[in-house]
Amino acid sequence: MGLSRSARLGAVATAAASFLVIAASSAPTPGAPGIGDPYFPRLGNGGFDARHYDLDIAYAPDTGRLDGRTTLTARATQKLSSFDLDLQQLEVTGVQVDGRPARFTRDGDEITVTPRHPLSKGRVFTVSVTYGGIPQALGGPIIFGSDYGWMKTPDGVFVACEPNAASTWFPSSDHPADKATYDIRIKAPRGLTGVSNGRLVSTYDKGGSTYTHWRESKPMATYLATATIGKFDVRTGRTPGGIPIYVAIDPVLKNGNNVDVYAVTAAATDYWSQVFGPYPFEETGAIVDDMPEAGFSLEVQSKPAYSAVRNETTIVHELAHQWFGDSVSVAQWKDIWLNEGFATYAQWLWAEHQGTRTAHDSFLAGYTSRPADSAFWQIKVADPQRDTMFASAVYQRGAMTLQMLRERIGDTAFFKLLPAWTKLHRYGNADTADFIRLAERVSGQQLDDLFDTWLFTTGKPAL
Repeated sequence: MGLSRSARLGAVATAAASFLVIAASSAPTPGAPGIGDPYFPRLGNGGFDARHYDLDIAYAPDTGRLDGRTTLTARATQKLSSFDLDLQQLEVTGVQVDGRPARFTRDGDEITVTPRHPLSKGRVFTVSVTYGGIPQALGGPIIFGSDYGWMKTPDGVFVACEPNAASTWFPSSDHPADKATYDIRIKAPRGLTGVSNGRLVSTYDKGGSTYTHWRESKPMATYLATATIGKFDVRTGRTPGGIPIYVAIDPVLKNGNNVDVYAVTAAATDYWSQVFGPYPFEETGAIVDDMPEAGFSLEVQSKPAYSAVRNETTIVHELAHQWFGDSVSVAQWKDIWLNEGFATYAQWLWAEHQGTRTAHDSFLAGYTSRPADSAFWQIKVADPQRDTMFASAVYQRGAMTLQMLRERIGDTAFFKLLPAWTKLHRYGNADTADFIRLAERVSGQQLDDLFDTWLFTTGKPAL
């Protein structure tokens, strides 16, 4: 049956309108300047998914100058007219997209790159940034009041970047929700060793310089990347369980070390592989550097970095992070208890494994030692706020939550849950709701009350 003239005109108008909608929806737009984390609104970037970083850096310890070229391979998640990268302090001298010069502007820590032609949704592209300057450590309240990030040492640099300091030394989408693989090439004065993530691909001397190339083939959050440089005594081998191990220790610390870092690293890596599921990376290890100003250690992917803080319990904590934090990363920084509560609970499990104290007794010691009016109980563990995201409650009350969960669902379900969690979210990101869902599924129990009490409510819970 034919249409009347008015109906035909209406159909034409409708078709024209829908064409305009389609045309408008496919117009290229800028990528967002941040990934949407309430704690760090401008960290990370919208409009693309980082796939691989190729970092090429040269560091001169005498002047503190860093020169770099970073090539990021990414996939556009929308039709992009422009996109941002995070870079703090350092000066950009050139940008290319797919090998062709691109325009760029700067607003504080945001570099906005405008390619010659819009990037279609789904397209894989490369952006190369040439940059240089003298990186500065970050400070403030977040990391126990300590400086963190790119920290000069007497013979080089100690690089430990949680949560927001990776962009002090390379342009990136600097948020754990945007993980990627890495090739990291370090040029340093001859005689110094550059230590980074994953496996050592090559090292050689040329002229007055030493060149090292490291490859991290598993997805990694930006804050876990390192390029620590200095004089190191290096020991390599395999754990008894067969995992390659690389331990670099500053010779200054050799005699003052009250712990056998190599032996504890090997033993803990193998033990956690039994409890938490298969070791997620190609190599385990440690970087032990003379950096007393850094009042912390960090779970650098594949090789935790230890500063002035180094003992057996710290090592087992940082190695537990290889599963909880590194392989399974937070979706947003408010989920940080999924890293710190679990790694702290791992310390309790280690004491239980060693036969020195049960996890139940570790729980009681922490619970009873803090009176009800202590500020400790006023942190909401599931959303601790940016400046207190590493408050002791995130660690200790986070671990207490896991002990309460273990006592509620029983050892069989609990020790099934931990490797189920690391398997389900291996190399990805997850949040607190994901963990609660899985705990309920594995245990067959409704657990809202337990998690509400321990994670989402302030005050000292009644036992």
